[in-house]
Amino acid sequence: MKYVAVFVAIAAVVVLQCESKTFKRCELVRELRSQGFPENKLRDWVCLVESESSGNSNKVSKENKNGSRDYGLFQINDKYWCSHTSTAGKDCNVTCAELITDDITKAAKCAKKVFKRHGFNAWYGWKNRCQGTLPDISSC
Repeated sequence: MKYVAVFVAIAAVVVLQCESKTFKRCELVRELRSQGFPENKLRDWVCLVESESSGNSNKVSKENKNGSRDYGLFQINDKYWCSHTSTAGKDCNVTCAELITDDITKAAKCAKKVFKRHGFNAWYGWKNRCQGTLPDISSC
């Protein structure tokens, strides 16, 4: 019985690691380009992702003061943008689970929607770390 519990724990860790991706800077730049992010804002998006999630596609934040959490590469908040039960009802029409996969298509679409409505000021990571100081992506 003890061995079964150990096996299950190891299997869970392996599964979680397989579903997660941590993007290195140039890999992130290529992915953002393929998702249609505009070139003139790419350094801002890279800075935002590095500040918010360190490039980790399955990051889930600790609980915020209002009880909400932030999900995925772009740290999208569940209060307004994603749902835990269905794809309907929140502004991005996605479940929060869909924002924490290594396929960032839905997360990218949602991040663009957040940006269209609020700009980069929707993200504290960008506000606190990226204004005036953006990463160099020239080698990417």
